[in-house]
Amino acid sequence: HTLTDVYGARLTGSPAYTAAAEWARGRFEDWGLSDPRLEPFEFGRGWTLEKLAVEMVSPRYMPLIATADAWTPSVDGVVQGPVLYVGDKSAPEIAGMTSELRGAIVLTHQPQTEFRDSDRPQPGLGDGPVRTGNPPRIPTNSATPAQEMRALLQEAGAAVAMRPTYYRDGTVGGTGSRTTPDAAVPSIVLAAEQYNMLVRLAQRGIAAELRVELRTTYDDDLLTYNVLADLPGTDPQVSDEVVLVGAHLDSWHTASGATDNGDGSLAVMEAARILSALDARPRRTIRFALWSGEEQGLLGARAYIEDHLSGEAAQDKLQVYLNDDPGSGRSLGFYMEENPGAKAIFDAWLEPLRDLNVTMNVEAGIGSTDHVPFVRMGLPAFNIIKDFEAYDERTRHTNADYPERMTEDELTQQAIFLAHFAWQAAQMDGRIPRVPGS
Repeated sequence: HTLTDVYGARLTGSPAYTAAAEWARGRFEDWGLSDPRLEPFEFGRGWTLEKLAVEMVSPRYMPLIATADAWTPSVDGVVQGPVLYVGDKSAPEIAGMTSELRGAIVLTHQPQTEFRDSDRPQPGLGDGPVRTGNPPRIPTNSATPAQEMRALLQEAGAAVAMRPTYYRDGTVGGTGSRTTPDAAVPSIVLAAEQYNMLVRLAQRGIAAELRVELRTTYDDDLLTYNVLADLPGTDPQVSDEVVLVGAHLDSWHTASGATDNGDGSLAVMEAARILSALDARPRRTIRFALWSGEEQGLLGARAYIEDHLSGEAAQDKLQVYLNDDPGSGRSLGFYMEENPGAKAIFDAWLEPLRDLNVTMNVEAGIGSTDHVPFVRMGLPAFNIIKDFEAYDERTRHTNADYPERMTEDELTQQAIFLAHFAWQAAQMDGRIPRVPGS
């Protein structure tokens, strides 16, 4: 629980992320890994949420469940006043409301009626195709497009913009854009049920009065860091070849980043500890990586490729990349990225793990995580298959992403699985087959 409870949310570029990365580097060092290090790359300024309090004070008192968009600026002091609902108004109508918008707490969207109620299908179950990317997008609706709405509110000098989440039961999702300008209107996401209540009151002619306090800070250090550590190869013929095992350490800011992707990071770290504790001496080098910037576009993995895999000769030294990301439960196998030669090898490696319920590799690939840039270059890179129970519906990018959603047994199983596959890839006589990139 150190990663999730002590360090908590690890937004890319934030001091909290850097502290967690330093902690992880220190653990690799404690376990005797070779050359544990932080590798920097330029990201942009960090951001920290210092305080957020949203309360309804009229027609009665109620604390509201909310999060702020990452990189949103602070509210000037404490703002208190009636809400102004514009979710059903067109851009020309909003443009004519300048005096009403100035200093207002604005509800920008219509009531939320569609919700993320289910997880993506489990791989290998049922007759349908395996999902290969993010879950289906759930719309939040406004009569004015979001970009135009932001510009109109900024021009008018609105105090706060609020919209509903698309999760149920008090679960609030939060992301954000690192390119948010300093002059943007501060942006807050509310629990859907409470947002809908505010709109219903407004539609009855009752403008609920809110009190909002939002303090954020920016960190002008433009660097963020991948964490790397090695178990050096011992066979002179292949010791310069690398088996790469990784997961993204960064998270969004809404909770503690437990299932996205604390569990993956911890499994990679534990796999490293297991192999080091066994005094394993692999033929090839096994490199453990914790990436930054995954949530902003797989940036850490891309930076590693640029720094370490530039050119055909360097790429030829990568034996395989094993990635641990989406999902919140036990490991089942790997998505094989339509690589039948690699699948045959991986299927054989599954056999000793069947008593751990590691039972299948699937032909399909999966997108939106750190192995994808490797795959696009034609490099052998595969993402772990995990259960999605309550992941898309409840924890991913939300204020419910805490360690209660994972178990020690599942993390142990993941770590053993990764350590076994990393060892097999490091020891095999041949190379992992490759297929052309996209």
